[in-house]
Amino acid sequence: MEGSADHIDALLRSGARRLTGHQRRLFQAEVTTKLCHGSARLAERRFGWGRDTIEKGLHESQQGVRCLENFAARGRRRSEEKDPRLAALIRAVVEPHTYADPGLQSSRRYTNLSAAEVRQALIDQGYPKAELPSERTMRDILNRMNYRLKRIQKGKPLKKTEETDAIFAHVQEVHDEVRGDPEVLEISMDTKAKVSLGDYVRGGKNPDRRAGRGGQGLGS
Repeated sequence: MEGSADHIDALLRSGARRLTGHQRRLFQAEVTTKLCHGSARLAERRFGWGRDTIEKGLHESQQGVRCLENFAARGRRRSEEKDPRLAALIRAVVEPHTYADPGLQSSRRYTNLSAAEVRQALIDQGYPKAELPSERTMRDILNRMNYRLKRIQKGKPLKKTEETDAIFAHVQEVHDEVRGDPEVLEISMDTKAKVSLGDYVRGGKNPDRRAGRGGQGLGS
């Protein structure tokens, strides 16, 4: 008979572990009322449950109320919550390297800085290395601050247009027509180089270092 009671107690403990919050407290209160004469101390000794939790469950059961849980306040606080200065420094490092969602579909910000680079930047600014979170934690912090890593794509060379072949074919045709003509002067020009002319030469300054159009240059 005693072995059967122990088996029942084990089942009750297992059932309580499968519940959480308000439901667990009500279950413990009901078991305490039925098997322990409503004594939280006796239930604590028999089932190993917390006496304060049992008493809270008994109060909820008798008064018909529910005590609200605050699960969010449990556990360790986040690094940026413990040290608001850290969040401000991270934002100062990342913001100059961020851009908004190109499609404007979300408020997410993209950055080309990795968590390791942000961490190293903080160290370079004098933040104590021992107090900094790890690289993995730094990645989580950036995600919580709505930053996402996205490398900037390098510029691609301009593709050949449809008219390119026709242009070069026409140039070759004209070249063949005038080849050997003594009246034609052939000039080779590199059109890829940009040459500043007029007011844009030397930043708008004349060779004699006097700015403006009215100044007289060399040879005037």
